[in-house]
Amino acid sequence: MQNVLFICSQNKLRSPTAEQVFADWADIIFVMEKAHRSKVQGKYRASLNLKRLICLNIPDDYDFMDPGLVELLKAKVPRHL
Repeated sequence: MQNVLFICSQNKLRSPTAEQVFADWADIIFVMEKAHRSKVQGKYRASLNLKRLICLNIPDDYDFMDPGLVELLKAKVPRHL
């Protein structure tokens, strides 16, 4: 199994939901928005090495464990695993 890491700005709703749905650690890094990808690449480029950094393009419109968010994550994430 591959390890995954989810990142978003405040780590309050989207990323914790994704973490609960796909509990693991990071061979593939998922970010919720393009701005998150840019920040991670800018700050941690040297540490990323061959890790995959994938933007899911999920807006900050969901509550923690929102069923719509869970379904969206389940639809978008597995194709990258």
